[in-house]
Amino acid sequence: MHDHATVAEEEYLQSMYWLMEVALPITGANIARAMQLSPPTVHEMVGRLEQDGYIVRRPDKSLEFTKSGLDQAEEIVSRHRLIERFLTDVVDVAWDDVHEEAERLEHAMSPAFEAYMVKAIGDADTCPHGHPIKPGQRVPGVPLADVEKGADLEVLRFENEAEDLLHYLKRSGLHPGLKGTLDSAGEEEIVIAAGDQKLTVTRSVAETVSVKADPSPPARTVLPDQLVLGKDRYGR
Repeated sequence: MHDHATVAEEEYLQSMYWLMEVALPITGANIARAMQLSPPTVHEMVGRLEQDGYIVRRPDKSLEFTKSGLDQAEEIVSRHRLIERFLTDVVDVAWDDVHEEAERLEHAMSPAFEAYMVKAIGDADTCPHGHPIKPGQRVPGVPLADVEKGADLEVLRFENEAEDLLHYLKRSGLHPGLKGTLDSAGEEEIVIAAGDQKLTVTRSVAETVSVKADPSPPARTVLPDQLVLGKDRYGR
């Protein structure tokens, strides 16, 4: 077992952790969909992760973190979200631009600078897209697309952090913490009434937005194809 994962392994462990967070099976197929990689490429890396002691295979062929693998996955995910919050709150980078910047910075962060960032962000406990910085503090939510007309809601987080999608969500007026009422839910578009504004997103985008709602629909997870971590995969 290696003491620490390589940069390439960290990318996979991070993606696997995001799958686990939304209660999707950690399988080679789901990893390939989320990271937009070919199955052979994913198969090769999964073998390396297993060999290095970060994951094990279950009898049903799905994958599971070892303690070492989970520790490293939590570390890289927490660091990523910490960097995002630091960039928005301290450096004043727009929240729809920080994901890709954090991807570039997260693998070269010294413990000393990480401690400085923790101090600098104060009591902030989520990234700018609503995900908890510390493991285990994820607030349960439901997809915006499932909310009934007339329900009160609060946006919790954006499950898909592809940069183009974040730009679209910002232009639409949505952000974590937004409160409003589901004004209409058509086959193509979802409309939220927030104060004197009407905010519209496509239904496919609404599938990737987690909210608290009253009344709340039955809980379900996002689908693998909606948790793409790279290019734009939404319709508008």
